[in-house]
Amino acid sequence: MSRKPRISTVTPIEPALEIQNVNAIDWRESADVVVVGWGAAGACAALEARANGATVIVIDRFEGGGASALSGGVVYAGGGTPYQLKAGFEDSPEAMAAYLKHEVNGVVSDQTLMKFCQDSVANLAWLETHGAKFAATMPDHKTSYPPEGKFLYFSGNEVVPACQTPEGPPAPRGHRTVARGQSGKVLFEALQSATLKSGAHTVTQATVRRLVCERASPDQPGRIVGVEVWQLPAGAPETQRHAELHKKVARWRTFWPGKAAECRREAAKIEQATAVRTYIRAHKGVILSTGGFIYNPELMGQFAPHAKKGWPVGGAGCDGSGLRLGQTVGASASALSNISAWRFITPPSVWPQGIVVNAQGERFCNEQVYGAKLGHELVDHQNGRGWLIIDSQLKWQAIKQCLFGGLWAFQSLPAMAMMLLGAKKANTLEALATRLKADATKLRQSLEAANAAARGEREDAFGKSKDMRHDMSRGPFLALDISIGNPTFPLATLTLGGLHVDESNGQVLHASGQSIAGLYAAGRTALGLPSSRYVSGLSLADCVFSGRRAGRAAAST
Repeated sequence: MSRKPRISTVTPIEPALEIQNVNAIDWRESADVVVVGWGAAGACAALEARANGATVIVIDRFEGGGASALSGGVVYAGGGTPYQLKAGFEDSPEAMAAYLKHEVNGVVSDQTLMKFCQDSVANLAWLETHGAKFAATMPDHKTSYPPEGKFLYFSGNEVVPACQTPEGPPAPRGHRTVARGQSGKVLFEALQSATLKSGAHTVTQATVRRLVCERASPDQPGRIVGVEVWQLPAGAPETQRHAELHKKVARWRTFWPGKAAECRREAAKIEQATAVRTYIRAHKGVILSTGGFIYNPELMGQFAPHAKKGWPVGGAGCDGSGLRLGQTVGASASALSNISAWRFITPPSVWPQGIVVNAQGERFCNEQVYGAKLGHELVDHQNGRGWLIIDSQLKWQAIKQCLFGGLWAFQSLPAMAMMLLGAKKANTLEALATRLKADATKLRQSLEAANAAARGEREDAFGKSKDMRHDMSRGPFLALDISIGNPTFPLATLTLGGLHVDESNGQVLHASGQSIAGLYAAGRTALGLPSSRYVSGLSLADCVFSGRRAGRAAAST
């Protein structure tokens, strides 16, 4: 008996509709600027377009939020924010840019990087004018996410010796939105409310499946004049069910991924069966801000098969629809194989005092780096296989912090399960190597070199700072599986690449290098600051930077 094919959750995208006369289309409604995708980037674009006098329509597959609402609500900001100063840290745009060059790796120009840093204080203040709140309280230890009541932290590799710069001492730049629990929902609610108050019109539970453009020559892109929208009927029972399913996806995506996937499929089935086609005119420009493509199996298989075993981070609409819409009119894209793989091993704050080794037993990274840096080295260079080696002293210190250190459940529970239930244990390195099926000689060499550095007999081969070194000369030893695909210790992944844009205004670029008239992109749909390496808060900060840039440019066309 043959099985029925699964419903695809990916938005169907059709070739652009080319027209000769814009009046030939029966437009349902129109605005100066049409924003496709209502996450942080789309909201910022809409707000900036409204502030510059444009009428705005915002379209979203669900009811707004996207990956931004599911995020930690951290905005990477520096250059001397009020909260840095209150916490006792000096910073400058020059110091911020010098550090970020380690993460950006030339994916945007130095001029764009500097402008991002120079605008950082003002962009944070702009968020505050729209209802977001920030604070200066800091955690006691480096962490993947600050505990309750802590809202400023070192969210990247700022304190790693190799990333420090002569332009200034390390400064914390992760600004978490003030909220209880995860802060992304509160940050987006502020932007959502501001969008509505600004007078922007919203079209929700609707997908854009096609761009409408004026006919042009084969080697020249035509102007984008509108979009083809498929919207669920207002008030219909299926439409109400669609909204309920989206809430369930957000609820279950972390603790019951299979249930969340089932809900996404049912929502997609409703879209495909009941959505009604209509057309919306854009007098000045269309802005694509639909997020990345982590939920597009075909694109993941094509560009990032090495990360398919990861735990996807994103909204249900992160299926690459904005990217694919741009490509239907000849837009160029790059860095699509760049995946941020989050292998955080802190907290517990003592875990980075151990060493990480690959499947052969060779150490391969400085353990104190930001989780996405460790994840990149693990997934891109070690085939996704690796172990964290700690001793019994570090184990009990870590257990104490998990029980009494005020960690989030998503931090403490996997760590406890790893140490108490999932660890490979042995009294000697040789026995441990046997259990890991690793090379005993390489494992011993890795640990002995790290121990010598901890005792001050040599420099650490990977540049670990002295305060993070620990002498593990005596067993027993534990090996914790940090590999991608470990269900006990999920490794989160998200996509980073996107459409090429003119960095001065966010206008999408054709493969020929020309700007595509009337088409802009922002957030993870576009190539931006986080498209090479990710640090916490950089994506949301880029959503503000690129979203405002696109909204301002589109309104001024």
